[in-house]
Amino acid sequence: MFSHLDAQNRPAMVNVGDKTVTRRTAHAVAVVALPPELAALLKDGDIATKKGPIFQTAILAGVMGAKKTSELIPLCHPIGLDDCQIRIEADAARAEVSIHCRVQTHAKTGVEMEALTGATVAALTLYDMGKAVSHGIVIKDVRLLEKTGGKSDYRAKS
Repeated sequence: MFSHLDAQNRPAMVNVGDKTVTRRTAHAVAVVALPPELAALLKDGDIATKKGPIFQTAILAGVMGAKKTSELIPLCHPIGLDDCQIRIEADAARAEVSIHCRVQTHAKTGVEMEALTGATVAALTLYDMGKAVSHGIVIKDVRLLEKTGGKSDYRAKS
């Protein structure tokens, strides 16, 4: 049986009431391919447009997205985050940007969805701000790289 279905196969929030509070961490990444017109604007670790600094705005949006995950994903538990860090790495040679979101808390349930949401919202913000230059931006890879805490840890294979 799926964890988010009750005995009658109806959607249900997972009951975490009996779980122990542990330190939980998660690290997710979103990879964004930049079209040549946008990649050409990469300078000093950011892309400046008429709308402002894209990466700096995406970082703020990613943190906000991670904090609001339970409002966006049905049946996701609201979790107070102890920390949320967004790091954006530009690879000019490949015309790609990697958006890393790392979150941590002490809770009864994991923060994988918060990390994935943070990375995704940052990528969507990059798209929104960059589309004035080109609509050819591709958000091509969003995935969990690592999670710790709870029953088991996870680390993605390279």
